[in-house]
Amino acid sequence: MEQMPYTTLSSFLRKRFGCRVHKITIDAGLTCPNRDGTVGTGGCIYCNERGSGTGRSENASITEQIVSAKEYLGCRYGAEKFIAYFQSFSNTYAPVKRLSALYGEALAVDGIVGLAVGTRPDCTGDEALDLLAELNRRVYVSVEYGLQSVHDRTLALINRGHTFAAFRDAVERTRLRGIDITVHVILGLPGETKDDMLETARVLGSMDIQGLKLHLLYVVSGTRLHEILENGEYQCLNREEYADIAADFLSYIPRDVVIHRLTGDPHRNELIAPAWALEKEVNLNLIRKMMKERGIVQGCAVSGR
Repeated sequence: MEQMPYTTLSSFLRKRFGCRVHKITIDAGLTCPNRDGTVGTGGCIYCNERGSGTGRSENASITEQIVSAKEYLGCRYGAEKFIAYFQSFSNTYAPVKRLSALYGEALAVDGIVGLAVGTRPDCTGDEALDLLAELNRRVYVSVEYGLQSVHDRTLALINRGHTFAAFRDAVERTRLRGIDITVHVILGLPGETKDDMLETARVLGSMDIQGLKLHLLYVVSGTRLHEILENGEYQCLNREEYADIAADFLSYIPRDVVIHRLTGDPHRNELIAPAWALEKEVNLNLIRKMMKERGIVQGCAVSGR
């Protein structure tokens, strides 16, 4: 099998756990400070009422969600162990007592060997991080921070509700506790040039992070971005532009950073544009093809660390 030009999540998990491990996405029924008025209302311009994750789970318990997904993933992919991924909305945004119960319920299910907790850098207080640090002493724990861009002007434009300084502070406090960090970045945000996006890559490449997720900015129904698109104020990247930027982005990310994903997975019945966002394998193959043709491997533009 041809070697990947970047460090994949599957290879990282197999090396760590010695078998095939899959993440199970969970909706814990939480919300976001950028929706309930604490920071703002309406959320980010690309996020609808379902959030950027799995959407509401029809009141299924965490245990029920995991058991159902385990059966499917085990049969389809041969997964033997699993990481509970608290994906929808902000999963440190609740009293610590409730968070402890939510995480504990997930870890009590047989076969769960770790937690991935998706959240925002401005709602991860020290008490929540202390709880995660305690869990990290007995299972694998990773915090997934939505950043999207290092540029404050972009964060303001997309109604993110926090600054890059808040992200940097959260990274420092999280790493002080020995917890792994995965960062989410969106390519193609309004007003950003390729140079802007690669500056995000250069900054993140210099920080103490352990994982990266790249997402295409796609437009879904029921969002402010949908309105902006219809008004002719935004144009999505085309497939070749996205692949070109993603390939160069990876050149600034050190090889020991695990690449969790290189594009997003829009809900088919919500996607407005671009249609090619649904063709995940085509998009991944094009990124890899561009990297090979241009002699790019992850981290080639920076020294190792």
